[in-house]
Order: sequence, then C-alpha cells, then structure tokens
Amino acid sequence: MAKDHLKPLSFYIHIPYCIRRCGYCDFNTYTPSELKDGEASVAKVSQGYVDAAIIEINQAFSFFNGKNQVRPIETIFFGGGTPTLLPAADLARILDELREKFGFSENIEITTEANPDSVNAVDLKNLRTAGMNRVSFGMQSAKTHVLATLDRTHNPARVSEVVHEAKEAGFEHVSLDLIYGVPGESIEDWKESITAALSLPIDHLSAYALIVEEGTKLGAQVRRGDVVMPPDDETADKYLLVDELATKAGMDWYEVSNWSLTGGEARHNIAYWHSNDWWGIGAGAHSHVQGVRWWNVKHPTTYISKLSSGESPMLENETLTKEQIRFEEILLRIRLSSGLPLAFFTEAESAILNSYLAQGHLDEKAWQSGQLKLSISGRLLADQIVRALDK
Repeated sequence: MAKDHLKPLSFYIHIPYCIRRCGYCDFNTYTPSELKDGEASVAKVSQGYVDAAIIEINQAFSFFNGKNQVRPIETIFFGGGTPTLLPAADLARILDELREKFGFSENIEITTEANPDSVNAVDLKNLRTAGMNRVSFGMQSAKTHVLATLDRTHNPARVSEVVHEAKEAGFEHVSLDLIYGVPGESIEDWKESITAALSLPIDHLSAYALIVEEGTKLGAQVRRGDVVMPPDDETADKYLLVDELATKAGMDWYEVSNWSLTGGEARHNIAYWHSNDWWGIGAGAHSHVQGVRWWNVKHPTTYISKLSSGESPMLENETLTKEQIRFEEILLRIRLSSGLPLAFFTEAESAILNSYLAQGHLDEKAWQSGQLKLSISGRLLADQIVRALDK
C-alpha cells in the first residue's frame, strides 16, 4: 500500500495507575494497594512501565517499517488511569521515542487526561515543555455531593484554578469532562455544573451519561438499592440542557457527547470515529490497524514482564470482515455531526432509516441533500438506531 493511500496514524498511551478507584469506574486501572501488599506508591508500582512502553513503541516501529508504512504521527493521547501521576519527564521519554521513530506531523495534537487535583501549575508547565498541547480535565460536576457519589477526590473550586494554570502554561486546547445522570443530582445541580464549566477558558466540553457497570462499587450500591438511578426521561432532559447551554456559549456539537469551539475538536477521538489507524501502547491498550484489531494483556506487571523478555504484549487479535468494517463505520460515524451519505446504506437499511426520519429523529434538510445526520432527538436514540440497522 502506497504511503499516500494510508490512513492517518495515531498512538494511544495507557497509563494504568490511580491513587484510588472511583466507584463507577471499570477501566483497566490499578491503585498501588491493589498491586502491592502494604505501603506502596505509584512511583514504586510503576517501575519499569515506561521502559516497557518504549520497547512496545519499537515493536510498533518494526511492524510499520517492515511494511514500508512508517509515517508521521497525527495525534497522541495519554489516558488511564491518571497519566499525570507519572512524572512529566517519564511521559516526555515516551514522546521522544515516538518522535525519533516516526516523526510528528506539523500540527500534531498531543493530549493528556488529568484530574483537577493530580497536577499543579509546575506540573502543567513541565507537561507543556514535554510537548503536550491539549489537556482534558475530569471535572465531572461542580457539586460536592455529586462528586462524593462518584468518589471523586477534588474540590470543585480546584477546576477553575487548574484550567487557568493550563492556559498560563501555554496549552492551546483545554477540555472539561462532565458526567450527568448521577444519583442525587438535580436538574439545577446539572445546570450549575454546565454553567461553571462554560464560564472557563475552554474550547471543548464532553458530557457523558453515567453508566452503571457490573463489578463496580456503584454497581453494587444500585443492586442493593442503596442508591437509585434517575429515570431515563430526566437523563434525556439533562442531555438537552447541556446541548442548549453549550450552543449558547458558541460551541457546536460534532459528536453526540462532544461540543467545541471552531478548531477545538478532539482530533484524536475523531481518528477513532473515522476508523483511522491507531496503535495502543500499554497494559490493556487496544489497537486498530488496516482492519485488524488487537489488545494487550491487562495487568501492568504481566505487560512489563512480557516486554522485558522480548515478547509481544498482545493478548488477542481479530481480522475484521468487510461486513464488520462496514457496520463499525456506521456505528461510529452516525454519532458525528457530519453523518454518512445515504448512498452508503442498503435499500433495507434505508427503509429502517425512513421510519426514524418520519419520527423526526433524522435531520430533514440533510436527508434531502443525500446525507444522514441525527436530529437532537435522534442523538438521544443513536444506539437504538444502530441496533435497528444491525438486525
């Protein structure tokens, strides 16, 4: 495959460490006490992890180099876990290796996630010096009782401070994540959270409905009846509210759960939604390259051990069929404001979509111009529409 026909290349870097586990979280992340008995720190339990990640970067380079497909990286995303629990110098080592092996595109986007209380002004300056130009803070809520339900540790007032510190450190793009549909959160609570977020110098906002996962502390609380999830109608109203307020603040929705000012879109996430090539570095990280998916061993100790002994950290892989690739394209791109051309769909699928159009869940004007785009009510039903097309 000629290089000019290759899809853009991204890297995801998974840092699987947290100081404590949030009650709703089922991500592949570990606290020091979960990894070692007795007294432990992130510094102690993460020893060898960055070295292992650098070995995997070299494995990725060998893979692409063997196919003559090495090309500059377009986006990099540090996620977790809490990536900023590692020193900026360690994250810089990872970036330096990627830059040396692949090169960076001229306008590369390099994002790190952070908790409002996991970084200070000095940390942010160090992260910016390391090369990061975008930061996404897990605000979740402006209300202390909602944060308590989610087991979040930061003080709401810290969010404003850390956003301004990020801007002063030179970050070009700052994003905030919110969670809605939390037990005990009123509509007014939610409005206060959105208003607080939009009052800050950010260019991107994400808002996700709380999903109760099996095996989590929150899941057990809901199952026992200790906490009660709000009704679906209330959660839908909260989505409509964030869309209204973000729009009034000059942001456009570009994906069901994401709004931004012009130029503030999360390009790394867009790479996922467009099924570009990405390589996931780290314990439990997932990759997708040219129709092949694979994922790494989940436990960081096993990950380090495998790479230290010269093995691949891959746990399993699958080659997607043409049908799977096509359905994934529908699954992902239907969530985008750009939508999909109607010519992409079969006659049977178009008949199903026509029923959603008649109910007002698809954009009439876009439909008339040959494009499928979700209306505001359709965004609430995005998953349902995809399931209907999968029958």
